[in-house]
Amino acid sequence: MIESFVESLNFGSKFIIPLLLVGIPMYALSVRKVKVYEVFVEGAKDGFSIAVRIIPYLVAILVAVGMFRASGALDLLLNFLSPVLVFIGFPPENLPLALMRPLSGSGSLGLLTDLVNQHGADSLTAKIGATMFGSSETTFYVLAVYFGSVSISRSRHALIAGLTADAVGALSAVYFCKLLLT
Repeated sequence: MIESFVESLNFGSKFIIPLLLVGIPMYALSVRKVKVYEVFVEGAKDGFSIAVRIIPYLVAILVAVGMFRASGALDLLLNFLSPVLVFIGFPPENLPLALMRPLSGSGSLGLLTDLVNQHGADSLTAKIGATMFGSSETTFYVLAVYFGSVSISRSRHALIAGLTADAVGALSAVYFCKLLLT
């Protein structure tokens, strides 16, 4: 019974995105009488102008991430904090991912891939890393994109709230993976 339900769900899920991609414009065109193509082109123009406005913020973040990794500061920080991390039960192998995730999505994905390749996909370290990756956000990138797109230069409490959420996500990933997987 449950297997047939899962099979029908899997079959139906293949059609959801194509249905939405066709259904929403058809609804807008036929029911709402929206000129879909013209509205799409207008939105694309706005998107391009927003992209041009946020380029300086994105370049600044990418340069900062590159400098942090290339300078060896990440390795020094890891060596310095390893004894404390072991004492509190945080796997030191996961610290680079926890530190990189708020800065760079592709950089943190690369670190997660390295964890999986070094320790194996079924290892606790890789599972903690995958959970950490999924439970945190690229905070600096998000702030640059969202605030840069509307020309806000002072983020006030958003940065502190985002980094706090990232820290809670990383610590929760360690706690719950150890609780549920060991």
